[in-house]
Amino acid sequence: MAIIKKFRIKSFKKAKPLVSLKDVSISFEKRMILDNISLKINPGEILGLLGPNGAGKSTIFNIIMGILKPDKGIVSFGEKEATNFPIYQRAREFKIGYVPQYGGYFADLTTYENLKAIAEILIKDERLINSKIEFLISKFELDYVKNIKASFLSGGQKKKLVISLALLGDPKILLLDECFAALDVLTIQMLQKIIVSLQMENNIGIIICDHQARDLLSCVDVALILSNCKIIAKGTPKELINNPLAQDAYFGETFKIN
Repeated sequence: MAIIKKFRIKSFKKAKPLVSLKDVSISFEKRMILDNISLKINPGEILGLLGPNGAGKSTIFNIIMGILKPDKGIVSFGEKEATNFPIYQRAREFKIGYVPQYGGYFADLTTYENLKAIAEILIKDERLINSKIEFLISKFELDYVKNIKASFLSGGQKKKLVISLALLGDPKILLLDECFAALDVLTIQMLQKIIVSLQMENNIGIIICDHQARDLLSCVDVALILSNCKIIAKGTPKELINNPLAQDAYFGETFKIN
């Protein structure tokens, strides 16, 4: 199911980026992880990060969130340089939502209790808490599992719960880490629809990090491929699939999406 062909949207050339990395490099114990990386994400854009395990995809997320500080380069949100801003300041001021590959919820709390616990932290106006929770439960079709402990939810239900938790803070930027991993085909298609709906309805800038190329390329506007610490190719899904460098490093010559 190639959602991308149904939902191609506007050009982002005139938009001001929500977040940008310029000439960012970082190494661990003398091993280079990212070498002179530059990228940006605009409002209402879905950007995909592709690459083999260990290519630096999650490191980019950690730099955006402020968990890691680059050895060199600049991290900016809008027109504000924020390379040295701590995690809490970035999350609050620039409204970053994060969906981890695993976990991200309280296993012993019900779906409703999970949302309530986070909503009471993020939403200052108590009158809005219940309406926000009910809206998300309805939007993500979690009504029939709202009184079930999160540990008993299916993989797809857990993913919808964690995305709902990330949306409680009304993020402008949403980071999805390996969101298609270990899910069945129908659940992946459901998540792709959710991601595209968030883009279109909320104008959120979304970055998806995954190594499942076909699933990722079915719902992004632009993707880039990381290999050997660098971005070796960038473009629309169609452009990437036909890019010789991308074929040699990642896809192979016979790779296609429907």
